[in-house]
Amino acid sequence: MVMVKDLRMSKETVRTKIIGVGYYVPPKVVTNEDWSKLVDTNDEWIVTRTGIKERRMAEPGVASSDLGKIAAENALENAGMSADQIDLIICATISPDKIFPSTACIIQEKIGAKNAAAFDISAACSGFPFALTIADQFIKTGLYKYILVISAETLTHLVDKQDRSTCVLFGDGSGAAIVTQSTDESGVLGTFMKSDGSYENTLHMPAGGSRLPASHETVDARLHYLTMEGKDVFKTAVYMMRSAAEEALSAAGLTVDDVDLFIPHQANIRIIKAIFTRLKVPDERVLINVDKYGNTSSATTIIGLAEAVEQGRIKKGSIVVLTAFGAGFTWGATVIRW
Repeated sequence: MVMVKDLRMSKETVRTKIIGVGYYVPPKVVTNEDWSKLVDTNDEWIVTRTGIKERRMAEPGVASSDLGKIAAENALENAGMSADQIDLIICATISPDKIFPSTACIIQEKIGAKNAAAFDISAACSGFPFALTIADQFIKTGLYKYILVISAETLTHLVDKQDRSTCVLFGDGSGAAIVTQSTDESGVLGTFMKSDGSYENTLHMPAGGSRLPASHETVDARLHYLTMEGKDVFKTAVYMMRSAAEEALSAAGLTVDDVDLFIPHQANIRIIKAIFTRLKVPDERVLINVDKYGNTSSATTIIGLAEAVEQGRIKKGSIVVLTAFGAGFTWGATVIRW
């Protein structure tokens, strides 16, 4: 009994620290004006409803692993590490290169992480907080020393370019973080994850899996594209992202007032504004980049984190909260002391 108690106490003192971050977005910029030439929309309509002004688009033939490779290499450089030091790669994506093998395995080969295990997770836009929470557990148990957590998405390949309600929302991008055991007070302080599968058909891709494999019928019916019930997603996202942030802060023994920077999922400026108006958080404590990248799904929070570090908005000791919501529905948050 004493041995068990000591083991539990030792785990409670272990924290998972981010020691390197990186991100990458494709060079091609697609503006609202560009979209207005393809579908019945305009800049005012898109900006008013979403806050998006432009997004990045991967060229045909460029896959999520290609973006993830560069983000991973940037994170390795930021951490001053080589790929062969990585023990585990977790890739969050809903736009994998293939159904199998995992995009994580493909990135492993691309970066030369020959000593790593690798797997994907699918939690949609909540992917990075979910993947970081998983990595946190592996670090706390001591099973792995250095973990590379990646989010990589090429959703512009998967949207219906005839559906103006969804095609203008999404962009492509990737981000990565390297985590290890903390040697000081910095690190992950609290996490939260939750899901509700009753919303399965509110935001999904109907075909391409085992229920509706690809066929002439599914292609003709345009079932291999993302579909979304926008109003239901909006009202649910506001509540769930706020709830996730509050739950993770509670787990960390902190409150909203303790947070230096919130990095929410970048789906829609109105969702973001609604959340932080309710939490009474001023704009300067909320990172917003949806205007230039659109919704990059699982990559939004890690791109935001890496940008904030790059811009000096996060400093040693800063309290940062990542909060996200996605298809599933899934929602989650992570509290970090930098």
